[in-house]
Amino acid sequence: MVPEERLEQILQRFQYLEAAMADAAVGGDIAVLAREYAELKPVVEQIGAWRGLVADLAEAEVMLEDPDMKELAEEELPVLRARMPEAEHALQVALLPRDKADGRPAMLEIRPGTGGDEAALFAGDLLRMYQRFAEAQGWKLEIIEEQATELGGIKEVVARVAGDNVFARLKYESGVHRVQRVPTTESGGRIHTSAATVAVLPEAEDVDIKIDANDIRIDTMRSSGAGGQHVNTTDSAVRITHLPSGIVVTSSEKSQHRNREIAMQVLKTRLFDLERQKAADERASDRASQVGSGDRSERIRTYNFPQGRMTDHRINLTLYKLDQVMQGDLNEIIDALTADDQARKLAELGP
Repeated sequence: MVPEERLEQILQRFQYLEAAMADAAVGGDIAVLAREYAELKPVVEQIGAWRGLVADLAEAEVMLEDPDMKELAEEELPVLRARMPEAEHALQVALLPRDKADGRPAMLEIRPGTGGDEAALFAGDLLRMYQRFAEAQGWKLEIIEEQATELGGIKEVVARVAGDNVFARLKYESGVHRVQRVPTTESGGRIHTSAATVAVLPEAEDVDIKIDANDIRIDTMRSSGAGGQHVNTTDSAVRITHLPSGIVVTSSEKSQHRNREIAMQVLKTRLFDLERQKAADERASDRASQVGSGDRSERIRTYNFPQGRMTDHRINLTLYKLDQVMQGDLNEIIDALTADDQARKLAELGP
């Protein structure tokens, strides 16, 4: 089980953060302190629950020695002992090393893959799925860049999603999403298979990435708005090219100043993601890749419309509720992926 000294360190740190936030004289960024406090709070709650159960068990065992209390203790002990494995598991999960990016907003990027117009239409369906999911979570999803097709599909979309634990919940969505259905463009009623790629990147903070002004080129372009939908054009669109990496980002808001801010944020996020991917590749070089590794070439999920079936291939999860999934009901899938990832990490820690 977890060493007591480690639990005490966590509790002492939590108490310090609690006091620091209440004391205006204590130095430090209050937002940083509040973030760490919020991350530690569920861990502290699990420590309290586990310790409470241990105390109840010890008390029940003492009651066995008392003739007047023995019968009650014999009733309580099996129940308490049965709860112990679950409490220990919950504590171990809470103590797993946490991805520092889990609590951050995320950049969501969706692009059609193989399948032509049908792939672009499916990319649009995925965007609407995530919009509904974000709304249900109380998150804010803001479209940064969108290019639409004449049929109403999407060539590319970049969105920012902000809220509680956004990256922690969405990071398992990165990969190739495959769809099997009869396209609206198909007159013969044949089932087609097409795909779209999803990338979920944790938003970078200023301390993560520093960009040399000499490493970027900024171009101002004429824009017709998101997806070419608007007739009136402006000169507000901004394209930033990061010369060392070749990454190109654009933003087409009406305000040119706002566009620069947005495009720079997207660029920092993509560069931050490159660094994270490099570090993850180094860590994974001597072991099998994990769920949530972010490999965008991996086919992760199939949406079969004729059968109303969604299958996540990473954990062999199949749900026959495709309509609800496409309406943004993703929690069951994400919970299963999270649990699988936690189980893998616990297995790596060993007994």
